[in-house]
Amino acid sequence: MSSVNQATRIDEGKLNAFVGQMLGDLGGASSVAMVRMGDALGLYKALHTNGPMTSAELASTAKVDPRYLREWLSNQASSNYLSYDPASAKFALPPEQAMVFAIPDSPVYLMGGFDLMAAMLENQPKVQAAFKSGGGVAWGDQAGCMFCAVARFFRPGYHNNIVSTWLPALGGDVMKKLEAGANVADVGCGHGWSTVLMAKAFPKSRFVGFDFHPGSIADAKAHAETHGASANTRFEVGLAKDYPGKDFDLVTCFDCLHDMGDPAGAAAHIRQSLKDDGTWMICEPIAGDRLEQNLNPVGRLYYAASTMICVPTSLSQEVGTALGAQAGEARLREVILKGGFKSVRRATETPFNMILEARP
Repeated sequence: MSSVNQATRIDEGKLNAFVGQMLGDLGGASSVAMVRMGDALGLYKALHTNGPMTSAELASTAKVDPRYLREWLSNQASSNYLSYDPASAKFALPPEQAMVFAIPDSPVYLMGGFDLMAAMLENQPKVQAAFKSGGGVAWGDQAGCMFCAVARFFRPGYHNNIVSTWLPALGGDVMKKLEAGANVADVGCGHGWSTVLMAKAFPKSRFVGFDFHPGSIADAKAHAETHGASANTRFEVGLAKDYPGKDFDLVTCFDCLHDMGDPAGAAAHIRQSLKDDGTWMICEPIAGDRLEQNLNPVGRLYYAASTMICVPTSLSQEVGTALGAQAGEARLREVILKGGFKSVRRATETPFNMILEARP
């Protein structure tokens, strides 16, 4: 970098380090298409099932063109997504990488994240226009299958945490109620993975999932049927501020409160729909209360999603509070208490989520 104009007082060490960071970022961005093709074509699955394979062997197994595959495999090896043995000319999917790319029930399965990145890029023109107008982009108007990507992204975390960790972390006798037979509303249920997981774990309880997006409700009904949970579940189109039903023992909101236009109004309606001894469980993205606490890899992803999805969705609704995906516990607590709840506590957390428990 000797040609850099010294009059600008550029620190060449810092510049080179930043360019190196950019090369890493661009490599990651290029991986979105590469990884999604590997998933769609069954390449990760084939390597996970069969073990190390040469390019020709994998091409034959996956029924893909050998020349395209050689280039794809080379990219994956240079990305450290696959390993390569020069002696045998075989590529392999290490067990750690398999947890990310090939095992849907793994707690770190991130294929949905790659789908989400693609959907966010497709959504850019709509959000970019909203930057100028100050308006929103409605959930039903998001580009591509944003709903599918979001559901796929969140499902592994729900599968590995809701029943085993998050619900048991709630105080009182929530688990006893669920085991004996409780009435539960899953508000903002999306494609219904959270509802289905709870319904299967607690067959004596009755679950109803509400979401304002009709397409998501249709998919939720299909998921319940496919996964054998339709006996004690039902799904309805409904807003968080006026869904029907009273005397719920438990209301849950998974990764959706910050997307709502009027989260305080939703909190007030949820309070009215609960029994006096009921519980509201709120799952939200992990975040500190100050920006400097969120300047990390997780915060980086959540702020991007917030810019492209969460804030536009909220601004498209009435009130348009636009909490954002990094609202932090203090701001969420303020909203929940404004809705009429008397107490809020952080029941548990993961590197990606905080679980809040609100009591009337």
